[in-house]
Amino acid sequence: MKIIKLLFLITIITMNVSQAQTTGKYATVNGLKMYYEIHGTGSPLVLIHGGGSTLQTTFGRIIPYLAKTHQVIAVELQAHGHSGDRDAPETFQQDADDVAALLKYLNISKAAIFGFSNGGQTAMEIGMRHPNSVNKLIVASAFYTKAGAPAGFWEGMAHAKFSDMPQVYKDKFLKINNNPAALMNMFTKDSQRMQTFKDWKAEDLQKIKVPVLVLIGDRDLPTPEHAVEMYRLFENGRLAILPGSHGSYMGEIMTSNPNLETLQYFVAVLNEFLAGK
Repeated sequence: MKIIKLLFLITIITMNVSQAQTTGKYATVNGLKMYYEIHGTGSPLVLIHGGGSTLQTTFGRIIPYLAKTHQVIAVELQAHGHSGDRDAPETFQQDADDVAALLKYLNISKAAIFGFSNGGQTAMEIGMRHPNSVNKLIVASAFYTKAGAPAGFWEGMAHAKFSDMPQVYKDKFLKINNNPAALMNMFTKDSQRMQTFKDWKAEDLQKIKVPVLVLIGDRDLPTPEHAVEMYRLFENGRLAILPGSHGSYMGEIMTSNPNLETLQYFVAVLNEFLAGK
């Protein structure tokens, strides 16, 4: 077991070095200079990161595994990472329109969409606003009503301070864009979006007809009860509750020691869902 874990850590280090050398591309969509990376070949799978994050902080440890079986298109949204900004607040609706526009730019007619945390809210908006661009949705560690997260989370958001933002997110952003004003801008816009968060209605989610996998950790921010409630609203809903906290099941950057068995199981769950009908 120790040898397996050592090999896994070596693999992670090698992957991170390889990813650091990856050169992404930019597309101008809806007036926004959007950054994206493409890894692997196969059926298209779009990855949408969480708030305050980059594609690497959210998905860096899992992209190499997903790229073995899919053409992974990992994006960075308005004001995040390499991407530019516009003189307008962030909204899940606008992010959805930007991702859909990128798919058109890339001549991809349909794709599976995988959104984590705030990216999960964006993924649902893509399903509602651009149904013809989607064949499957993965909504990971996200909620559709404020009741889906503990009251303490909303109390914290109401008084969000820059000092509350995890240092690793600040460091990773500044490594990409060494502009403290841009980092503060992202933090402010992310905070404002959550402070003004409005519930979706059950009938909104019921409009989504493609298969949807609702996925959370058993110690996640959204509650297991909310995940069950969500998945039952989708006409073709599936549910997976994995061991772990907010994104630890896929090695999100806040996970200091990713567990090999959990990552393997996570990849297997995703591949089973994406390969099914």
